[in-house]
Amino acid sequence: MYRGVPKMYESHLSDSLAVSRRPFAGAGGKTLRVSLFLLGLLSTLLFASSALGANASVGLGSAASFSVLGGSTVTNTGPTTMFGDLGLSPGSSVTGAPQVLGQTHVDDAVAIGAKNALTTAYNDAASRASNGSAGTDLAGQTFLAGVRTASSSLLLSSGSVTLDAQGDPNAVFIFQIGSTLTTGSSTTVLLVNGAQACNVFWQVGSSATLGTGTRFVGTIMASATITANTAATIHGRLLAQTAAVNMDTNTITTSNCASSATGTGGGTETTTPAEATKLAEAIKLAEATAGAGATVPGGKAGTTPLSPTGSRTPVKHGRRHSSHRGSSRRASKRHPLARPALPHRRASFTG
Repeated sequence: MYRGVPKMYESHLSDSLAVSRRPFAGAGGKTLRVSLFLLGLLSTLLFASSALGANASVGLGSAASFSVLGGSTVTNTGPTTMFGDLGLSPGSSVTGAPQVLGQTHVDDAVAIGAKNALTTAYNDAASRASNGSAGTDLAGQTFLAGVRTASSSLLLSSGSVTLDAQGDPNAVFIFQIGSTLTTGSSTTVLLVNGAQACNVFWQVGSSATLGTGTRFVGTIMASATITANTAATIHGRLLAQTAAVNMDTNTITTSNCASSATGTGGGTETTTPAEATKLAEAIKLAEATAGAGATVPGGKAGTTPLSPTGSRTPVKHGRRHSSHRGSSRRASKRHPLARPALPHRRASFTG
């Protein structure tokens, strides 16, 4: 008589214990697969969260509504217009009667709160990990989204600097500047491929100076003084922590999107028809004021108009003609003044 496990019940492993263990082994395999899946999902979420943090905009909090925020005084010469708020804290001296289309807050609770929010935003921008060097002169350079650092001073000596979002409207550009920021006359900050002024930040270790006729984009957060010379236009903000903001016949249009106050990113920057019209007028004035004595790329003085600062997509140029005579005729023609990139409809301005 056969003793042991009957063959019909015998384990394929010839082990009577294996029969009872197989269900547990299957359960263990399923548990392992679920664990690996959850681990992969967690890694993906952590990576996405890390990427989002690295690309997050700088939240300005209650300082987002201010076109100008001074730390000692605010001075103005000529018909300056700002579409946002004007604030000063500490201090009480606002001279020159700039046209403020928002609210004015001088050393009150709102101004003090905005100054505290500025300090938080300044420290946030300064603490971001750098993606590389900004060099010493921005002229002719093109930057993709990220954080660029200049350990000392940073200059835009002539021509333009281009910020390229590569089709991502949430692309954030942060410039960490150890000392001063200075732009030459008639220089331009260009936004292309969806870049938005509300996501451009200039963290300046001491003072910033915008040259005559400069067309500037983004929020300047300076530790000390900010000076905007004659006919400089700013699509953004001039926010000074401890010292004065000095203006001279400037136009400052707001650059608000969902990320301006929260820093979470997202949202399309908007402007009003009044802002677009005023900016167009200011650009003409800037060209007339700075163009006559401006130095254009190539080192020649002239009246070459500035390029639009609005977000645009570069176009490829056609074939160049080799005819010397044709080149001479083209060189002799005067080109019309460049027009600003104006919105096609209400609330569509992107730079």
